[in-house]
Amino acid sequence: MMKQLTTGLLIMTMAAMAQNDPFQWLEEVDSEKAMAWVEQQNADTLNVLTNYPKYNAVYEKTLEILNSQERIAYPGIRGSHFYNFWQDAEYPRGVWRRTTPTEYAKKNPEWEVMLDVAELAEKENEKWSYKGVDVLAPDFDVALVKLSRGGGDAVVVREFDMHKKAFIENGFKLDEAKTRVSWLDRDTLLVGTDFGEGSLTSSGYPRQVKKWKRGTPLSEAELIFEGETSDVSVGAYVQRTAERNYVMVYRGISFYESEYRAYENGKLIPLDIPLTADLSGIFKNHLLVTPKKEWNVAGKTVAAGSLVALDYEALLKGKHAASILFQPSEKDSLGDVSSTENQLIVRIFKGGRFDEFERHTFSNGKWAAEKIDAPEFGTLSVVSADDYSDRFFFTHESALRARALYFSEKPGSEIVKMKSMPEFFDPSGFEVKLHEAVSKDGTKIPYSVVFPKAGKMDGTTPTLLYGYGGFEVSLRPFYSPVMGSTWLANGGAFAVANIRGGGEFGPAWHDAARKENKQKSYDDFIAVSEDLIKHGYASPETLGIQGGSNGGLLVGAVTMQRPDLFRAVICEVPLLDMKRYHKLLAGASWMAEYGDPDNPDEWAYIKKYSPYQKLYKDRKYPKVFFKTTTRDDRVHPGHARKMAAKMKSMGHPVFYFENTEGGHGAGVTNEQRAQSTAISYVYLLKMLSK
Repeated sequence: MMKQLTTGLLIMTMAAMAQNDPFQWLEEVDSEKAMAWVEQQNADTLNVLTNYPKYNAVYEKTLEILNSQERIAYPGIRGSHFYNFWQDAEYPRGVWRRTTPTEYAKKNPEWEVMLDVAELAEKENEKWSYKGVDVLAPDFDVALVKLSRGGGDAVVVREFDMHKKAFIENGFKLDEAKTRVSWLDRDTLLVGTDFGEGSLTSSGYPRQVKKWKRGTPLSEAELIFEGETSDVSVGAYVQRTAERNYVMVYRGISFYESEYRAYENGKLIPLDIPLTADLSGIFKNHLLVTPKKEWNVAGKTVAAGSLVALDYEALLKGKHAASILFQPSEKDSLGDVSSTENQLIVRIFKGGRFDEFERHTFSNGKWAAEKIDAPEFGTLSVVSADDYSDRFFFTHESALRARALYFSEKPGSEIVKMKSMPEFFDPSGFEVKLHEAVSKDGTKIPYSVVFPKAGKMDGTTPTLLYGYGGFEVSLRPFYSPVMGSTWLANGGAFAVANIRGGGEFGPAWHDAARKENKQKSYDDFIAVSEDLIKHGYASPETLGIQGGSNGGLLVGAVTMQRPDLFRAVICEVPLLDMKRYHKLLAGASWMAEYGDPDNPDEWAYIKKYSPYQKLYKDRKYPKVFFKTTTRDDRVHPGHARKMAAKMKSMGHPVFYFENTEGGHGAGVTNEQRAQSTAISYVYLLKMLSK
């Protein structure tokens, strides 16, 4: 009787769970039932959007730009060669190649092919996607090549002979996993991977670091460090400089908390730095640290978001000898940090609107700084910097200024414009306008609008608003030839919202919309949407929104909260079911951003915005376009699948498209990306054009 009662209760519990979430079967990524559903949704969506009158023109223009030989081949400096990964019609899955500095300076350089990924994919009958290389410095004669099946984060690793341009038959090889690997020396790797049961964290990343000697089985690799199952990840890396090599072992306790240890002469030495600090490498025997909270160090009070240089040898002895290289102001914040042999290149976000470069040098025990004479009023990005010389490449772009590549040989030398992207669309018919919206709590939220000069401020212009608002990611002005040629050229406007949760104004801007304050990023985005309408850029009938990943959660949340504001929503590779996000793939690693749904106190605020739980049958929503990929092993495709299925079950029409490849993106080949991009812009034209 008791057994029958227990069985009955179990059946009732399972039935209740199924009733609460009848679409959970869509989390079974490759199941026959789930893939049949995906194929049907794809067919329905493509049948409508690819038959839209402007689809062919948009697709062909997009593919033309993606395959254009006029694009910039961005160089990676490695010794006597510049390396590049390139995709076009001839190399659909891409080719890893190299050329000499002299040849690169020519308009049409000759390239030496190192690896053709499509050729390898055909030979091995695998849909390989290139995921990067680690070439051993300073000789640059062997490399670790990373390949992914279908573009996911999990990779296989193989050793590659740079002279023979071939994989080494008996070289280092690692099976598919979310591997972290670095050269310790020519015959030794530091590896974090799936070593078997118990070797991964709850987020699916390595929790062990091992030292693996050439010629020995991986199972005999020496354990160097082991973290906790509840950690996000554990790993090790080697930074090579002209002076010496530095080996660091890290333990990612949460997404924003990490412990660091130096690995010196076979011993681990804990480093006394805040758990919440970020590291930006080592320069001239100084560890570069950015505290995310105010820090009292060596008798100095350092503001959050500063750049601090700590003497490395003193730090190994548990002492702090600190120099403050940058402190943020109310509007100026720290961007990326790069280094060459003798200069530290620091990007500064000026007022959240444009960038500047500072050059820092260290000589005779003293630091010096100066502004680098780079182009102004746009976004600056270091492309490649050489640890064994002072050469570096960087780009400059803005919303209406095509990206250009610049080269600096050494401090004091003339900065040379090496390459530039052609203007794939005419920018003269547009202007950039800057505004601030006032959020619900009174905070001013910057946003920018690229608007046609001939446009009428009467709400009739189709306008796309883009946002992200999470993980301290900053949205900078950028030049998009595809958007310009397919959206702006068809009469559209494009806006970007710099909402809280991002990093435009430093750590405090991010923390203001994290965990229990996450709703503030949605309030900010709604405020920008309302401000666009108030100024006459758009109306609820001509306003569309777009976001991916955390940005997919953003547009999903605001659509559930204010469906009256939008006519079109592109929700890409999104998180949507915030009750189960931490149980799917890498979701547990993001609890420092969103909170733990299994904690009742934290679920109390998460459930107020979780799109999957805030969907109602009796409310009118825009026809949302959900997009994801089957091979996204970071944000589970089940989020988009379940949300689309639930909306359709309630009578809310949606578009849905799932690429079979692409990882946490839109595709692996340019043809896949062109189709994905084209159906997005055609959807916007269909929904927002009068």
